[in-house]
Amino acid sequence: MNNLGTDVIVVGAGPTGLMLAYELALAGADVVVLERLAERTGLSKALNLQPRTAEMLELRGLLDGAEERSFATVQDGHFAMIPIDYHGWDTRFPFQLGIPQAEVEGFLEERLAAQGTKVLRGAEVIDFVQDKDSVSVRYRTDSGENRLTARFLVGCDGARSVVRKGLDVDFPGVDGEGFGVVADVLFDKAPDGAQKQWRTMRNVGEPTGATTFKGLIPLGEPGLYRFIYGDRASRPADMRSAVTVDEVRQALLECYGESATKSEIRWVSRFSDAARQAAHYRDGRVLLAGDAAHIHFPAGGQGLNLGVQDAMNLGWKLAAVVHGRAGDELLDTYEAERHPVGAEVLHNVAAQLGLTPRSRETRALRAVFTDLAALPEVNRHLSGMVSGLGIRYATYGTSHPALGTRLTDQDIATDAGPLRPSTLFRTGDFVLLTTTPAHIDAARAWSPGLTTQLVTALPWPATEAVLYRPDGYCCWTAPTR
Repeated sequence: MNNLGTDVIVVGAGPTGLMLAYELALAGADVVVLERLAERTGLSKALNLQPRTAEMLELRGLLDGAEERSFATVQDGHFAMIPIDYHGWDTRFPFQLGIPQAEVEGFLEERLAAQGTKVLRGAEVIDFVQDKDSVSVRYRTDSGENRLTARFLVGCDGARSVVRKGLDVDFPGVDGEGFGVVADVLFDKAPDGAQKQWRTMRNVGEPTGATTFKGLIPLGEPGLYRFIYGDRASRPADMRSAVTVDEVRQALLECYGESATKSEIRWVSRFSDAARQAAHYRDGRVLLAGDAAHIHFPAGGQGLNLGVQDAMNLGWKLAAVVHGRAGDELLDTYEAERHPVGAEVLHNVAAQLGLTPRSRETRALRAVFTDLAALPEVNRHLSGMVSGLGIRYATYGTSHPALGTRLTDQDIATDAGPLRPSTLFRTGDFVLLTTTPAHIDAARAWSPGLTTQLVTALPWPATEAVLYRPDGYCCWTAPTR
């Protein structure tokens, strides 16, 4: 066995694990990613970046060229397939970016390689043991068993997480009652009724019956569509059983007729409406993030985004502890902040499933809710939940309207002209915006972990300084003296 050492071991090279590894490496921590699969599949369960995730990636300059990679700009989100929009929020991204999961994984892994970070593929975790100082992970590769030690271990290894199971942490929730299938299908000719562009959730449509749903989403490549269908009242005997090509073809025939028969099934996967959340995100030196910490029905395209935001929250905190700039208690704020966010997502997904038109009563409820969703205040509330734009961390109290809220990235005035504040976050530092040079002088003790910027005005009255964390949330303010 080999005996290697590192600061952090991340298990799982999906979007959550790669984003966390990127954040850690950016902050100067030594990190190794262990991934069971020998190579990336190139397939994408998730298709979109919600506005808040786009904002957070923009903080690191990771959206350069995003519009070229995006196959669509989706102007509407949805809540139970009832369209909602994001324009009530102060954001540069009042839309979803149609960037498939495989693209997200690809550019994150490229950035990691440029940083010199190791992604060990074909490395399947067997078990681990922790003590007060370290975690030792045993894993196997084609060449045999290996052991790797680190100060911390983070499980980003999906719904069937080996790390979560190894912790024996409770994973309460509900088993799925229904199922869905997602398939990428290449048609010789687009089926009758299929949309040519995915520009709005109105293209997908409402549930097609009491419990059934279907949809075709164009993926940019000519003839290539994401086909989604299912029945929340019917569950296969074995949810892990493979979906056959014949099953997908039959569903296409039933939904779109003979016009959908000439096709190539590139990829297919099954999902359910199970919902579970880990009781704790941290046990000593082992933490959970992404689907390892929470699973839910894919309503509203929230899964990938929830995981990436977990990673952004945890990354700077874990790096600060590794470098001795903070005590282990800082890691407790990861669970304190992100567990409620995950619980809220499971809650809003359950509410969306509750709006399925099963009966005369639920159809009436859905009709009333659709009218309510058109009201600006209701739309803002719903879109804030689904997009992540409405998150406000209570860690710092509410004595100032900025505390716990996200950077909106609107231009700020400086003596040198307008400045886009997200450009100050590229290095992963804290960022201080202030109208008073005295605060910059006082902040020198933080150097080099702090970027300071003198501005001529701030968007809040009686405020002369605001401090943002590396993930773009305000953690301190100073009143005008």
